[in-house]
Amino acid sequence: MRIVTMNAFLPGYTNIAGWAEQYGHEIVLVVTPPAGAGDRYGADVKPFVLELPRTTDVLVTGKLRTVAAPVIAALEPDLVISAAFPRLIPAEILKIPTYGAVNLHPSVLPAGRGPNPVRLVYEGATTVGATLHRTEAEFDTGAILSRRERPLPDDLTGPAIFQAWREMLREVLEEGAARALAGDPGMPQDPAIASEAPMFTPEEQVLRLTDASAVLVRKSAALNVLEPKTKVIVAGTKQPVRRIELISAGEQAAQPGEIITYHTDGWTVRSGDGVVRLFTS
Repeated sequence: MRIVTMNAFLPGYTNIAGWAEQYGHEIVLVVTPPAGAGDRYGADVKPFVLELPRTTDVLVTGKLRTVAAPVIAALEPDLVISAAFPRLIPAEILKIPTYGAVNLHPSVLPAGRGPNPVRLVYEGATTVGATLHRTEAEFDTGAILSRRERPLPDDLTGPAIFQAWREMLREVLEEGAARALAGDPGMPQDPAIASEAPMFTPEEQVLRLTDASAVLVRKSAALNVLEPKTKVIVAGTKQPVRRIELISAGEQAAQPGEIITYHTDGWTVRSGDGVVRLFTS
């Protein structure tokens, strides 16, 4: 099959590229917007095109209707696959591929539509998931071709969530793409149970040390999936935190929010219901 991918973040592309290589499909074009991925995927992310293999044919454009659509049409793709692509894909592109266009999304749709599905974990979800769905005019609304859902990792950190996503996104791509190529229209989403997942606000990135330990661990993991965004206030100053670990539960002598021990790489703190260790490196 001839595949066009639409990406702005390297892990999204490498997942598709690995699948294509395994099943003998050819990626004939990668479409990416001209803006870098830093705003969404971290300030340290390199420009996407610089991370691609040198033999890759890439179209860098924000003009999807007038520039990308004619180029894609000329290539006569069988399938268009998007992953970590921050723009709405217009009908001029969606109607081109023989078997349609599909999108990879790291949540169990219709929950967690939008640019920040890890918000579900931040707000209390006990699972993570992934979906391959048909692409429609609005973000993350198309019929579902494959879904996966797992409990949160026992060692709950941002990288652990990201690794779970990687595994499940590959699984739904394999299962869902096979269904798309077989002509399966997919299962329509139920809008009554849909939820949106906007980006975190600066205020949401600052955790309250008086919260329960499990809340601090969960929110820190959600904030730190791609890069450390967790902050706490210590001695009146916002400080970055790379991860939070539960030390013990139950009553402690210190008051909630009080620092028990200072370390060279963080603090041990009395939480709302126990003791946690905050790491800055």
